[in-house]
Amino acid sequence: LHEALGRAERRDAPFTHWLLGRVLPPAAAEALLALPFEPARAMRFDAGRREENNADRVYFDAAVQACHPVCAAVARGFQAPGTVAAIEALCGVDLGGTSLRIEYTMDRDGFWLEPHTDIAVKRFTLLVYLSKEDWAAPLGTDLYDADGAHAGTAPFAHNAGLIFIPAGDTWHGLERRPIPGIRRSLIVNYVAPEWRARRELAFPGQPVGA
Repeated sequence: LHEALGRAERRDAPFTHWLLGRVLPPAAAEALLALPFEPARAMRFDAGRREENNADRVYFDAAVQACHPVCAAVARGFQAPGTVAAIEALCGVDLGGTSLRIEYTMDRDGFWLEPHTDIAVKRFTLLVYLSKEDWAAPLGTDLYDADGAHAGTAPFAHNAGLIFIPAGDTWHGLERRPIPGIRRSLIVNYVAPEWRARRELAFPGQPVGA
């Protein structure tokens, strides 16, 4: 991860973001892809928001880490002071006192996300793409300018990533298009102390930098 951060490619349009390759050790990325999680059969995609299916979302909480060593290892890696310091140096952000939240997403056909900016309580967002099938290549995160116009799509490749610091201009989403299989990825956030859903956190009693 530290090497990936060191190689990150910064782009400033349509908003400041960074593109990464080989985010995680290859063995870890493969193990994450092979996790025995499956999307719920009954899912709603009406509003284009992940919140529609809150009850079925998967987080690297204590229970998941206990069952799946790779989840525990990844969580420890993002919790490590060296990782936090490297992210702060790259992005010019202060993450002290925030908490780690990692979601394992499994998007299937019909899923889409309306253009949105992450809420301010999220201080950092990293998307790590996991699927490696050819059909996944066009399914990167869509980026929009301040006028709402589509401005590009992040490259979707196995173990590639997209970083941005949530702000009023970080409009992103996922346009409606076919998803032939399961689009697997991680969403890594560091969230402010006022984050209410403590069950979603990897280490709810251990803010980073504390």
